[in-house]
Amino acid sequence: MDKDDGRDAGTIRLDDPWYDAPATGWGDEGGDEIGRTGGESGPGPDPTGEQPARTAADIYLEVQRSPAFQEVRLRYRRFVVPATAAFLLWYVAYVVAATAAPGLMARPVFGTVNVALLAGLGQFLSTFLLTWAYARHARLRRDRAALDLRWTVFDEEHARGAGR
Repeated sequence: MDKDDGRDAGTIRLDDPWYDAPATGWGDEGGDEIGRTGGESGPGPDPTGEQPARTAADIYLEVQRSPAFQEVRLRYRRFVVPATAAFLLWYVAYVVAATAAPGLMARPVFGTVNVALLAGLGQFLSTFLLTWAYARHARLRRDRAALDLRWTVFDEEHARGAGR
């Protein structure tokens, strides 16, 4: 199966690199992963003059520096920073109004329901709305690009493993 065959994103594929797979390098006998031997992060120079095999750290650093990864991070920050600021401002406004303007908060809206109760329920509603908006933003703006990056790493790791 091809990774971009347009199937439903919720379908588990047998060749999915993130499905029931151990971390790269665990159980390998090569000892060329970072921290495995306590020494260098990769094998030494190849006596045949060929380029030494890239380590997992090299692959991840290359992906991290890529424009695609930077775009995913930028899209994440563009949503999270303003949303967090707005939510914290809304929460602080509620707390300040409850302590500084008890008369306003005690004003009845209908029956025994007052402004404070509606604002408190609004806190819960805004939490659910923010969660929904975040999930929607991630699904529409970041998930496809992040999945492509995951496949890039998987392909590189698979090629590195086949070259051993």
